[in-house]
Amino acid sequence: MKTAHGIIPRLRERYLKEIAPFLMKERGYVNLHQAPRLLKIVVNMGVKEGAEDIKILEAVKADLTTLTGQSPVITRARKSISAFKLREGSPIGLKVTLRGARMYEFLDRLINVAMPRIRDFRGVPDSGFDQQGNFSMGLQEQIIFPEVDFDKIKKTQGMDITFVTSTGKKEESKRLLELMGFPFRK
Repeated sequence: MKTAHGIIPRLRERYLKEIAPFLMKERGYVNLHQAPRLLKIVVNMGVKEGAEDIKILEAVKADLTTLTGQSPVITRARKSISAFKLREGSPIGLKVTLRGARMYEFLDRLINVAMPRIRDFRGVPDSGFDQQGNFSMGLQEQIIFPEVDFDKIKKTQGMDITFVTSTGKKEESKRLLELMGFPFRK
């Protein structure tokens, strides 16, 4: 699994050489494919102003493309809700599903570059795990990533990030993310 430049992401290489063998030994797995692994990362941005002003949606789309290296898909409202002034089919957000090399590169940048830039950061709470072993977390603003130019931002926007793993157990997923360097709160 190489990038367009023929380079294997360093987190992917570390997973194959260190993390997977360690998990196999720790959990008593015989086959490499039994070890938990990261399948995909889904980055979602809800842009409620996107229904009224398409320029805001386009600006946030450009930011998300810069962050992930992949063009996002516009998510649309499934049904009309008059209390929110929302019509069926109107654009309300953006999402990107990252797999392969882009997934590992995004996770590496998130853990090693973006999270340390969060003010008063004490770690991510581990309350975001679901019953299937997937982990979801939220970020308040996209400016913690160095790729985003602070002067060109029209609107600071938060995002939800979901890490989908191959295991169905919360403990195994947490252990996998910890070994990859994820800063969980102690």
